[in-house]
Amino acid sequence: MMNLHTRAEKTSEVIARFRARSFSWGRGGTCIHLARAQMRALGHRPPTIPRFYSAIGAAKALRATGHPDLASLLDSMLPRIAPASMWIGDLALMDSGDEDPFDAIVIATGQTGSGPIGGGQLVAGYHADHLGTGIVNIIPQAFKGAWRL
Repeated sequence: MMNLHTRAEKTSEVIARFRARSFSWGRGGTCIHLARAQMRALGHRPPTIPRFYSAIGAAKALRATGHPDLASLLDSMLPRIAPASMWIGDLALMDSGDEDPFDAIVIATGQTGSGPIGGGQLVAGYHADHLGTGIVNIIPQAFKGAWRL
């Protein structure tokens, strides 16, 4: 297993790359692309992501894997952990709300924050209010699951 210093360096590199990549279904700017980049950076060999150009195409690609949702897909590749046990670089899944067909995969940054919606561990990921700016830091209210890389 990789030491925490190396995990932090590799996670920072992935986050920096995706901070400059606005959300795009067709150009590798989705949370599944973020998760795959993070998995590769930390030494995993996830499968290639098929090309898709819309939410409908992404849903079809997910169904083609035999998984009903992103949590099931992540469960098939990584060990699930308690969100409170996340280390820098681990993945988590946040509820994106009723209007979004997918939940959001985010990366634990190892930083803590506070703000109007609470405190706790910061994560980095795409946020509906900032899709044109790349990934942002988020203070989550709750996780649907977390996975160790």
